[in-house]
Amino acid sequence: MTLSSILSVEQIITQMGSSNRWEAIDELIHKLVECGKISAEKAPLIIEAVKKRENSMSTGVGFGVGLPHASTQLIDEVVGVFGRSSKGINFDALDNQPVKFVVLFLVPQGQFQKHLQTLGNIARLLHRKDMRQAIEEARSAEDIFEVIKNYSSPTQVTS
Repeated sequence: MTLSSILSVEQIITQMGSSNRWEAIDELIHKLVECGKISAEKAPLIIEAVKKRENSMSTGVGFGVGLPHASTQLIDEVVGVFGRSSKGINFDALDNQPVKFVVLFLVPQGQFQKHLQTLGNIARLLHRKDMRQAIEEARSAEDIFEVIKNYSSPTQVTS
């Protein structure tokens, strides 16, 4: 699955308030509840699953990108949420740099191939410096979503 296929404008936070990865996970899951992508009753268990995964190893992959994720039986389809932080979030990233872009996604339990494919697609996309710069310069959630859609397009040349 591509990032543009699991997001909508409503699933984008243009300015996150979080200062660390644990707050960021809470903030992003709250956004999924707000958008109706997950129920408020399931949110605490989903937060627990994502934080358990994050505890095993930080998903701050470098280049200012964090990719918290989890598999859970509490959802029926892949869902995601995108957050941007201009001040940066302490994510205990591999390169020790603050994270400016966070994509949290959830995959239904037992869909290992889909999980790996989604993670790989998102990581490849956000590895692109030109895309990260375009997202940084975007003024609104609509603009960020357009950037993601354009860079997710199969006709987009990779650098």
